Amino acid sequence: MSRFAHPAGDRHAEMLPHERPPQAPADLNRINPAIWPRTSARTDGALTVGGVDVRDLAREHGTPLYVLDEDDVRSRMRDYATAFADSDVHYAGKAFLCKEIVRWLREEGLGLDVASGGELAVALSVGFPPERITLHGNNKSAAELTRALEAGVGHIVVDSYDEIARLGHLAERHGKRPKVMIRVTTGVEAHTHEFIATAHDDQKFGLSLNTGAAAEAVRRILALPQLELVGLHSHIGSQIVDTAGFEVAARRLASLLVEIKEEHGIPLPELDLGGGYGIAYVEGDEAPDIKELADGLREIVTKVCVDAGLAVPRLTVEPGRTIVGPGGITLYEVGTVKDVEGLRSYVSVDGGMSDNVRTALYGAEYTAVLASRESRAEPMLSRLVGKHCESGDILVRDCHLPADLVPGDLIAVAATGAYCRSLASNYNYLPKPAVVAVTGGTARVIVQGETEDDLLRGQL
Repeated sequence: MSRFAHPAGDRHAEMLPHERPPQAPADLNRINPAIWPRTSARTDGALTVGGVDVRDLAREHGTPLYVLDEDDVRSRMRDYATAFADSDVHYAGKAFLCKEIVRWLREEGLGLDVASGGELAVALSVGFPPERITLHGNNKSAAELTRALEAGVGHIVVDSYDEIARLGHLAERHGKRPKVMIRVTTGVEAHTHEFIATAHDDQKFGLSLNTGAAAEAVRRILALPQLELVGLHSHIGSQIVDTAGFEVAARRLASLLVEIKEEHGIPLPELDLGGGYGIAYVEGDEAPDIKELADGLREIVTKVCVDAGLAVPRLTVEPGRTIVGPGGITLYEVGTVKDVEGLRSYVSVDGGMSDNVRTALYGAEYTAVLASRESRAEPMLSRLVGKHCESGDILVRDCHLPADLVPGDLIAVAATGAYCRSLASNYNYLPKPAVVAVTGGTARVIVQGETEDDLLRGQL
């Protein structure tokens, strides 16, 4: 049987409904604006982003290649700044961080969350205002905390009793009084993959509200005059599109604020509800409306606090994926097309799980298109795979690509701006790809691609 058709009546008919591959789209060449960067288009058949033809990008920079639409990313930063005008917006750097992203954040007026000493170093290296930085992490080292204290970061989110004691000791030694928040595990069961749900009790992050650990953390911090407790923090998970979980978390945190006021006589002035807001990866995905989200969170916090006779705290949110994810794509070159009769065709490209591990890690879904040309060929059920020595090296588990696909064609995968470059590895000694920013018809490298010399450097 030819790879050009996989008829009904094959092994797909034996699958359960949720196991069956998606229906072929009506137009394989369509660039859905809900999934692709805001400046994406087809020009003379080829995909363009930021006014730049992907064929030119591949020729100049090679593939795999991360492409970031600067106008898209900056516009989403401004969207958040507008929607949360009376609150603080801190970009979650773990989604993707480099010096240029930090410069954009500084120019657009956002804050920044860092989760390690390395991320903090990136921010400080380009002069980002330290008072607009929040340090996260469940196991911050003494060196990381010391650097944060010396830099004067705006907030440190404490995650354990051990860290409270460690930070108190270091603050006293260095003559500092940092503003701290407590990461509270609210018990909200976020509707997402178990590996990225972070608010249930049985996981490594935070101090439990249900067991009283969070309340005890308040007592311990207030007993240390060298620490200034300013608020509570919560993060319920990632890639969440159901906003009900955020509302439940907000109610529970506000209730804890009431308890703190009753026990200690102090109102805490800040409340950080974290991030984790989802984006669209495939047809049918929905993403929260940022203005509706902002209005809803403010309404919930205001109502609970007013009912309890508390001043409404200043709200902070921590978007990452929703700012940088939709504006990124990854370009690949097709190497082989292999038909598995009665099932699908395996399309192998020159990257894989080393540049995007999310599909292998927790079953992430993506949209892929033939990017170097248009095609009117019939849809071919495909599995987009990488070149690594792993059967789980899958980029897109099920997608439809044109049946006339050949080696040398360029494939683009949408919505890869978040967590792809951040989680990239050198598995099988593949160099990490470059990151190119595009805007106004021009492209510039913002993160250099690695070479074999980079891979060998440091080996003795």
